[in-house]
Amino acid sequence: MPKIVSIILGGGRGQRLYPLTAKRAKPAVPFGGKFRLVDIPISNCIHAGLREIYILTQFNSASLHRHVNNTYRFDTFDKGFVEVLAAEQTLQSEDWYQGTADAVRKNFVHFADHHPTHYFILSGDQLYRMDLMDMFKAHVASGADVTVAAKPVTREKASGLGILKTDSSYRITRFIEKPKPDQDISDLTIPARIRAREELDVEGEAWLASMGIYVFSAAAMEKALDNAYTDFGSQIIPAFIDTMKVCAYVFDDYWEDIGTVHNFYEANIGLASINPDFNLYLENAPIFSNRRDLAPSKINFSTISTSLAAEGSIITNANISNSIVGIRTIIESGANLDGVVCMGADYYESREDREQNEAAGRPNIGIGRVCIIKRAIIDKNARIGENCRIGIDAIPRPDGDYPNYSIRDGIVVIAKDAILPPGTVL
Repeated sequence: MPKIVSIILGGGRGQRLYPLTAKRAKPAVPFGGKFRLVDIPISNCIHAGLREIYILTQFNSASLHRHVNNTYRFDTFDKGFVEVLAAEQTLQSEDWYQGTADAVRKNFVHFADHHPTHYFILSGDQLYRMDLMDMFKAHVASGADVTVAAKPVTREKASGLGILKTDSSYRITRFIEKPKPDQDISDLTIPARIRAREELDVEGEAWLASMGIYVFSAAAMEKALDNAYTDFGSQIIPAFIDTMKVCAYVFDDYWEDIGTVHNFYEANIGLASINPDFNLYLENAPIFSNRRDLAPSKINFSTISTSLAAEGSIITNANISNSIVGIRTIIESGANLDGVVCMGADYYESREDREQNEAAGRPNIGIGRVCIIKRAIIDKNARIGENCRIGIDAIPRPDGDYPNYSIRDGIVVIAKDAILPPGTVL
């Protein structure tokens, strides 16, 4: 029987997701009202029966450790585990991870102890559902040393991804990392035989883009890491195309890289649409997360449309549309939210806490009375005073970082633990 170790790459500083990564590792960023980004790849692994899972990270890993330890506890009979490996100094290396492959190389001694036959390499900042065992079976059937998950994309999207050229048997013969918009890549289009076999739902010309998901045989992984290359996508895969059998596994379903604030925002808001591309309501493929045993959300005299409200929230006389309301979110009377991602709170404030807030002139955690907020992300434990106006005018908002908030692609991001005094206008 094959023995598979799954490795989830948590990324580095998460600069593209800043300020959401200012106080937490990228995989620990809250998502969809009640989940964390890392729950997506872990859930895919669990559904495939892959229960030996490592998560590699190196920045602000405390909240990630806490979430994983509180959530993923397998029984003693199946020997499964989900373990976070943060960058560490050893006698062999005192450096931080220099890239995806370097992170795996520096931790390889931990993986090798399990004597795996294969490795799955997964990304910690993507939204998708994939039958990973179907990909593994295709890997074994093809006799490949390495298999790369690949999604059909248009020319417009190809410039931001690694593009693969394959023959009609799915073997990868060429790789181009993020071709420029004016670069001619017409010879890399998907072969007609593969388009017909996969019944791809793409009009016009299409290309196969690497999803950053790989299956390696154990021997191929050891060979791939026996060098100074630091990255799988841009270095190792192109370098070994000629000396190893590297094949593509075509995945023609929803997949989104949510590594930027803009993509993160759009992916969250998309969850609340009438017919979402990513459906949270599949009983046979749920997204697992921490069981908090919170009370149901309480909604008092409010109007809510195309929105999600996670458990433990209290919403009073509010108007909410196209929004995500995270766990323990308190929304006071008269608030109006349109296109807002609320991450919620880590705890409830007691009556004594609220009295102290009032005495200190500090808003309570949550969204105060008669606030109007549009196109914004509100991180956890933020205190937004009454009568605040956020993102409601049409003026251009240049990207930048300011006290208590940032702006990315016109999206206002209220920082974790931020305090906005009553009447604030952003």
